[in-house]
Amino acid sequence: MTRMKTDMQMHSTLARRRARQAAWGLLACGAAVPMLMFCGCKKEQAPEALVSVQAVHPEVGAITEHIQADAILTPVAQAAIVPKITAPVAKFYVQRGSRVHAGELLAVLENKDIAAAALDSRGAYQAAQGAYATATRAQIPEDAQAAQAAADQARANLKLNEDIVRSRTALLAQGAIPQRDLDSAKAALVQAQGAYAIALKHLNSVTQVNGKAALQQAQGQLMSAEGKYEGAEAQVNYSEIRSPIDGVITDRPLFAGETASTGTPLLTVMETSTLVAKAHIGQSQAQQLKVGDAAQVLVPGMAAPAPAKVTLVSPALDPGSTTVEIWLGIDNRSGALKVGTPVKVSIAGRSEAHAVKIPLAAVLTAQDGSRSVMVVGADGVARRRPVTLGLVDVDEVQVLSGVTPADTVITTGAYGLDDGTKVKVGAADDKKSAGGGA
Repeated sequence: MTRMKTDMQMHSTLARRRARQAAWGLLACGAAVPMLMFCGCKKEQAPEALVSVQAVHPEVGAITEHIQADAILTPVAQAAIVPKITAPVAKFYVQRGSRVHAGELLAVLENKDIAAAALDSRGAYQAAQGAYATATRAQIPEDAQAAQAAADQARANLKLNEDIVRSRTALLAQGAIPQRDLDSAKAALVQAQGAYAIALKHLNSVTQVNGKAALQQAQGQLMSAEGKYEGAEAQVNYSEIRSPIDGVITDRPLFAGETASTGTPLLTVMETSTLVAKAHIGQSQAQQLKVGDAAQVLVPGMAAPAPAKVTLVSPALDPGSTTVEIWLGIDNRSGALKVGTPVKVSIAGRSEAHAVKIPLAAVLTAQDGSRSVMVVGADGVARRRPVTLGLVDVDEVQVLSGVTPADTVITTGAYGLDDGTKVKVGAADDKKSAGGGA
């Protein structure tokens, strides 16, 4: 009985102890909740984000303005040989790629028919030469001599009749002859005078009219025969295709036996030892150039640019594009360059030996055309600064005012960057500091 009472007292004591512990636990939790709520209301300040950019210091050095344009390589001389007669090709003496010289025989067309016609014309021409020689050396001189002899004879006969009339007149006065003898002499004198006049007129006609007409007729016949002969010979020559220039055969569309037609090129010859890059540039740029200026031609597939020189600056604007055509001469004796290749040309223009220059990528252009750059200060903050530009090269530009070599100009990352932005300057590869900011 006593033991049972003792156990009940122990249980009662444990229950009261547990109740007290639970009350203290609730009190502790209640006190902790305000502390937690107070701690939850306090926020930590996040570090300000930095914009990574790349920047450089402006350099001082030489800068040369390069005028760039697209161009096409063309031959310095070209000839598309078109036959003047239509005939089958008898034989070709060249292939594509053959180097030829001016006057060299390239092909022959069938010419048997025209060669026969030329032979016939040659015979007619030789006959006309013989007729001309006969007329000028025999017939015309003989006709003149005959007319002169007739005139001389008529003059002698006239003189004789004049002497007879004078003699009979004297005899009639002496009564030695009858009147009819004198009348007969006078009639004969009149006939002699008429015959002499006719002989003189004939002589004049032969020497002044007939001789010249006969000479002109002989000359005309000779010239006609000569013209026909030369025309026939020309037809034969047209069947022989020769190169008008030195160069290389670049096209030969037909084969032997096929018919060559007038109006269609049979062969194309190009002089490719020197090529010409023809480009069009603005008038203001063309005014900076002169014949002999150095240039470079960038050819696709070639690692190094080909050297060139300005050989022509057109004196007139192109009416369609209002640009100026320029020619650049390029040495192509090696044959590495091909006609028709599209290329880019770069011509050295104005230059400045001591210029403050920055990469062209650093320049920002506003909608109103104004130019500016972003400069990083010692505090690492980017500021926009207006600049005045000078000569522009391929990837760099001269700055006339706005920045100095001591400034740090952003080259990459400036586009869309707000004025006053905190930046971090780093290199393109390892993000190491390039100077001017942390």
